[in-house]
This record gives sequence, structure tokens and C-alpha cells, in this order.
Amino acid sequence: MRIAIVGATGMLGHHTALATSRAGHEVIVVYRNPRSLESIRDVQCEARQADLNDRGALRNAFTGIDAVINCAGYYPTIPRPWRDEVQIAKAQMQNFYDACADLPLRKIVYLGAAIALPHDSNGRPGNEELRYREQPNKKSPYLQVKWALDEQALAMAQQGLPITIGIPTMTFGEFDPGNTTGRLIIELANRSLPGYVNGRRNVIYAGDAGRGLVRVCEAGRASERYLLAGENMTMEELMGKVAVAVGAPMPKAIPLNVARLVSAWQTFRFKLGGPEPQVSDSAIAVMSSGQFINGEKARQQLGFYPEVSIDKAIARALDWFRGKGLVKTRAAA
Repeated sequence: MRIAIVGATGMLGHHTALATSRAGHEVIVVYRNPRSLESIRDVQCEARQADLNDRGALRNAFTGIDAVINCAGYYPTIPRPWRDEVQIAKAQMQNFYDACADLPLRKIVYLGAAIALPHDSNGRPGNEELRYREQPNKKSPYLQVKWALDEQALAMAQQGLPITIGIPTMTFGEFDPGNTTGRLIIELANRSLPGYVNGRRNVIYAGDAGRGLVRVCEAGRASERYLLAGENMTMEELMGKVAVAVGAPMPKAIPLNVARLVSAWQTFRFKLGGPEPQVSDSAIAVMSSGQFINGEKARQQLGFYPEVSIDKAIARALDWFRGKGLVKTRAAA
């Protein structure tokens, strides 16, 4: 197939582009900024320029394409009202879907997020059938955005678009710009991590997640979700692995209510012209709102199994950050 990758200059998109090529497909990278192409020089591809805010450019970029994998997932970074974040995210994705609707695409893969799934009422690992009956009560911008985009994707699929949702869990690996999950590694290695909020997580190597998204594109069913799961662990266990990898002391767990107070104060300071919050609402949501995940559906229907352990994923990410000069402190010999 001729598969377009949107967001290929990001971590998941880069791994997905490489996995697409290795699977024997023709890769078309859709990029926004020409300067970012240097970061994917290891990907054999055709490059086409388009912006998610430009429906016409997207339609032109997707011409002659069999399938699209959209890895340009919207992620709230600077503090803004959650309704504004949702409006921006949905408008961008609607442009994307409208551009796709004009073309005879065989498959559209939306990159979902596990936080869009409610927790199982019986405490079992989360699965693809979980769905909020109504809008979540928590007003975290990250949760609200990912829930709204999940609902939007399912609604567009019901309207006839061949959309399948691939949901990698928390990812670590190479090509990480260091502004999301990779911050845990960078800041702990640099001894600048203020702490972490405990919770349950499922963690996967970004390269495995990229392979999984290709399998979703190849064999996933329209209107279906597929969880691309790695290893279930608590944030305490995960941070223990990171601490060992970087040679740092185990960081302290911060109570959730304290983390929220710190985030609120840092957000208030930011609105007065101060620095961006180090403890963001999105980071708190990622750490505290997760759950263990059941990846059986992807195993059964897609034949997807992770190949790289989380210890190796952390080590590969750490080597990447060191190579980019983002980590200053070396692990003790």
C-alpha cells in the first residue's frame, strides 16, 4: 500500500514511518515545517507538505494514497482553558477527516489515547469496549481533549469513513523531543525531577507501538479500537526502572492533591508572565489517571506482540537524549 504518515517527525510517527517501510509499504511523509525533514533522513519516503489547519493542502497531500496513519496527536502543553483546547483539537481533526472524505482511502488510522477509556468498574485491566456514557467530570485538558477526539473518530466512522483507532499506551524510545513522557527520563537524569504521582500504567517501546499502528492499518477493522499494550506496572515501578537506568536516586512520590496545588500555582504564575509550569496538568493526568491494560484484542486480531522490554526501551531513549545533549548527568560506573 501507499501509506501517508502524518506527524512522522515526532517520536511515534518516526517509528511508524520506519515500520511502514520495513513492512514493504510505500511511505509518504506529510510534514508541516520543511526544517523538520532533517530529523527523518533515515526514512525512505516521499515528502509532501501540508498543515492540519489547511484542508485543501491535506487533500492534495493524500491524493493517490491508499491509507493514512495520523500520528499528529494533539497534546495540551501550555495552560489554556480546557474548552479552548478541545475546540482547537477537534477543529484540526475535522479538517483532516474532511480532507480524507474527499478521497477513496482504504483505511484511516487515528492515534488514540488510553486515557479516553474509563476505568473498568470491577478493577480489571482496561479494554477496547470501555466507553464513557457521557462527558468525563474531570476537567483536565488532556483528558477532555483525548475523550473528545475519541468520540469524534467513532462518530466519523459511523458516518462511513474507514477509520480505525490505534491506541498505544505510554511510550518510551528514540526520536522523542523530550517534552512529554521522555521528560521523566531527562529530568531524573539531570536531577531536576520534582517527583512523580503514583498510579497504574501500561508502558510500551515506541518502536513496538509503531509496528502496532502499521498492523492496525493493515488488518484493523473499521470503527474498532485496538489497544497496543506493553507491560503493566505502577508509576513507582516505572520510576524505579528509570532511576536504575540513569543512575539516580529514586524520586519521591508526590500526593495527588499536593501535585494539583503545585500545578495550579505554577499555572497562575505562568498567566502572570512566568515560566511554563514544570508540573503540568497534562503530566499529572498521564501519571495518575492511567490503568492497567489488556492487549488481547490486538494479539488475537492483529497478531501484535511487543518485542522490546521496557528496560531496553528506557535505555534506548536515554541513549537518544544523551546523543542530543538533553541529558547532562552520566550514570555512575
